[in-house]
Amino acid sequence: MLEFFKNLSLIKRIAIGIIIGALLGVLVPQWTFIAVLGDLFVGALRAIAPILVFVLILASVAKHQTGTKTFIKPIIALYLFTTLLAGVIAVVASFIFPMQITLQQVSEMQEAPQALSDVLNTILTNIVQNPLLAMTEGNYLAVLFWAALIGFALRTRNQQTKDLADDISTAITHVVQLIIAIAPFGILGLVYQSVATTGIQGLAQYGQLLLLLVGTMLVVDLIAYPLVAFFLLRQNPYPLVFFCLKESAIPAFFTRSSAANIPINMMLAKHLGLSEESYSISLPLGATINMGGAAVTISIMTLAAVHTLGIEVNIGLALVLCILSALSACGASGIAGGSLLLIPLACSLFGIPNEIAMQVVGVGFIIGVIQDSVETAVNSSNDLFFTAVAELSDLRKKGQPLNLKERIAK
Repeated sequence: MLEFFKNLSLIKRIAIGIIIGALLGVLVPQWTFIAVLGDLFVGALRAIAPILVFVLILASVAKHQTGTKTFIKPIIALYLFTTLLAGVIAVVASFIFPMQITLQQVSEMQEAPQALSDVLNTILTNIVQNPLLAMTEGNYLAVLFWAALIGFALRTRNQQTKDLADDISTAITHVVQLIIAIAPFGILGLVYQSVATTGIQGLAQYGQLLLLLVGTMLVVDLIAYPLVAFFLLRQNPYPLVFFCLKESAIPAFFTRSSAANIPINMMLAKHLGLSEESYSISLPLGATINMGGAAVTISIMTLAAVHTLGIEVNIGLALVLCILSALSACGASGIAGGSLLLIPLACSLFGIPNEIAMQVVGVGFIIGVIQDSVETAVNSSNDLFFTAVAELSDLRKKGQPLNLKERIAK
């Protein structure tokens, strides 16, 4: 039986954990010791998340190459613009369909920031906190700032130093993957606690949250992104959209890793006749910074916590959240569940304590079986999509004939 469980994929094991946790919550709600599994899992995530954010951003900035004369600049511009666009759409969706989730040990009302100037003052003050203290206290603004600053400094060092930073990043990522490997047991405890304390209604809330997340990602992928492509290509972009969905999104959905999908995207880029000098750089880079799906997750999960706590959000704060979710999404990396670990960064904008923010992360892991798969499919398939759009747009501007159907068919 144990060997059978070990041979199952993580997604299947998490699904089993959800089912067992729900059944135990209904049948034996008095067995409160089961909830300890969830507490340990969330505690481990809370401990490693600041370190993960620090090393990922540091290594990413340090190893970035400059001076390449290709289509990289317009591709990166598309990556960043569309990630911000996805964050804006997610914020709008959250206001149209305000969502609340069940959190433990939450006061009925949190004091809302009074003005955008107060928030900006808090942000600037928190940014310069001691980086070691920031990682200890979960101050992600300072972690982000110091990681980027040190990363830029390391760009002037020799290659061995950059390789060391990359190796440390890989090692910390492996630690996170180890923690995620025990996610079925942690999620079992989280689901048990939710069902035992709130009943099936708690899981129903998660279902509604999942529908909002997936629905928003589909709007981004099937409406917003094609509109951007149409503006640049001046022709129907949907042949390219559906090609990327079929050939890239489906494998990404099951691997749940943008990084693991890079070889597939490179093969597809070659099929489309794109410049190898561009896609050999843009596709690996896209696995790190093209994170529209992650921006959706970060924005919606953060605003779900905000609505649950009764915090009032004005337009200025919503705009800052859009920008912050886009920036933090670029550090989500290509690992499964990466965006969830960046939710506390966005939550800190509203003064939400790290303990509560990590409960939101725990909710994210409960629905992550579907949410993270859809998010990865959106992210990775659009690495290929925007690489193609940027290059083909340049060809159109130069007056060269452009027919998407013929290019895909050949």
